[in-house]
Order: sequence, then structure tokens, then C-alpha cells
Amino acid sequence: MKKLVLLGGGYGNMRVLRELLPNHLPNDVTITLIDRVPYHSLKTEYYALAAGTISDQEVRVAFPEHPNLNILYGEVININLEQKEIILSNSEPVPFDELIIGLGCEDKFHNIPGADTFTYSIQTIGKARDTYQKLNNLPANSFVSIVGGGLSGIELASELRESRPDLIIKLFDRGKTILSSFPERISRYVQNWFNMNGVDVVNEANITRVEDQLLFNNDEPISTDVIVWTAGIQPNKLVRELNVEKDKHGRVILTKYHNIPNHENIYVVGDCASLPYAPSAQLAEGQAEQIVTILTKRWEGKELPEEMPTIKLKGVLGSLGKKQGFGLMADRAITGRIARILKSGVLWMYKFHKG
Repeated sequence: MKKLVLLGGGYGNMRVLRELLPNHLPNDVTITLIDRVPYHSLKTEYYALAAGTISDQEVRVAFPEHPNLNILYGEVININLEQKEIILSNSEPVPFDELIIGLGCEDKFHNIPGADTFTYSIQTIGKARDTYQKLNNLPANSFVSIVGGGLSGIELASELRESRPDLIIKLFDRGKTILSSFPERISRYVQNWFNMNGVDVVNEANITRVEDQLLFNNDEPISTDVIVWTAGIQPNKLVRELNVEKDKHGRVILTKYHNIPNHENIYVVGDCASLPYAPSAQLAEGQAEQIVTILTKRWEGKELPEEMPTIKLKGVLGSLGKKQGFGLMADRAITGRIARILKSGVLWMYKFHKG
């Protein structure tokens, strides 16, 4: 039996499972999925979990079941590419014939002193839970600082505003305007929403140090009750430590077939892969579909295509609370209620395995 091992139950490896199961997995192949928690988590919704507007159960999706699928729960502590085995903290090594590394990302603190110690996070479901507890146990009129004006920071700030209208919320963004890389219409719409709803956006922020309940912006101290960090991501530490070629962001450089050079049986999917797009759940799924195509051809001894097709991304959608949103679909800017409805529909389709 060939052993296919999937590291991480995120969007990429969930798409691998959906493509192969229940009817497209060869009889002589077994799959072992290794993850820390016993369910797939909707990471794109962690901001709402942290803000307290959805329950923990709403961001969990059960892993599929299949006679040839084995699921192990544990912490991966080493990926031995040469010996072709995965070392776990709580069980025997797991051998593999093919491996798909989808361990996701973690916060990037940009070497800012204290940022990793004195801030909260929404990068894992466990950290989002901790952030929820901290934010929703705050007394009225507490001051919350959110560092990072990207999609995660914007969604957290707006959702928290609706969840806790009594809080003082500041969003620290490095750009001259919020979402400066987006069309001006979207940037202006989001900024107006924050103005109307009492979220203070601090533009051209430069966080130089973080201490307990103290944030230094351009070296000026700002007293705050809670600091939530949404200012960048980097690949999982295990991937950063792999002895393989990486790009300037620490992501693994791959062949056109999504495998590590000189390791045609080892693939990397999602946030850990060096691709010509910003990391996203949508990108991980598109990449996973191509990996399944390559795997299947290799299992069947068929010739691989000369070139892989371009991964087509449908766009970006973000929420501003429960009723408003923004996004880019086919390079067309959309704002308002329709953007929020579209995002809710995409989430529904994904959660119930219909798309």
C-alpha cells in the first residue's frame, strides 16, 4: 500500500481529501491526515470568533470519513525528508511515500521587541479563543489596539465594534490610507465606515516596541488595555527550518508541479508555498486541485503535462460587521450589503461541501 500523508487539516489538504474521497482514491493508497485538533477550522472566520459574534462550533467542520483515511492528532516536531517520516511529540514516527505539507502560517512580528509576548492573536483557533476571552471580559470603555490594517485587522475591528460598542478601538495601519493597495473606492468606503462607527484608524503607523498594555507608535507610548496583532504572517516554523530553498518570505520554492525540487514525492500547499499570489484559502484550494491531478497521474504512471494551468482566483471579499462588506470580484470593486451577502454565501457553500 502506498502511504500518502497530509500534514495539517487546513484549506489545501481539505481540498485534497474532497478531490480524492470517496471515489477517486486508488485501492492501493492509504491517507494519513495529521492535525493538532480533531476538526477542520474556518480560519477566515477567526476574527468573528475573537470578537464574540459567532460561536466556536460555527468555525468547525468535521473531517471526512473513509476506510482508507486514518486521522492522527498530535504536534509535528520534525519533518524528515530523507528518511521519509514525520516525527510527532506523542506517538511513533509516521512513514510516508508521498507527503503534502500544509501546516499553514503564524504571526510575523518583524523583530519588534515585545510583540510576540504582549499581544493577542487570531492565527489559530486556540489563540482566537484566548483573544475572545480577553476582549469580551473587558470592562466598558476599555481601549483595544489592533495592529495591522489588512483584511484580518479590518474585519476584527469592525466585528468588535458591533459586538462591543462600549469599547474604544484603534486600528494601526502602515499605509497612508486604509487598504492602500485596493482601488480608491474601496479604501474610501472602508475608511468612511470606520469614521461613522467610531473606529479610529491611525495611518502611517510604525510600531517600534510593545510592552505590557503599552504600544509604541513611532516611539511614542500609547497606553492600552489589549493589543491584538494582525500585522503579517510567515510560514510555520517547521517549514522555515526545512533545509530546502525558500523565497524572501520563508516560503518553499517549488517546481511547476508543486513539489520540492529533488523530492518529487513531497508537495507543499497553501501559506508555506512560494507562489506568485498572496496567500489565501482560495489559492490553497486551487493549488490542491492541481496537486491531486499530479498525484493521480504519477500513481497511474501517466505523463505529466508540459505546463500547469494558471490558478484562477475569483477575487477577495471582506466584511464590515454583519451587514456591510467590500471586495474585488473579477477586478471589479464592490461595496455595501451585496459584498457581505456574497461573502456569507461563499462561506455557506464551503461549510456544507457544495463548492
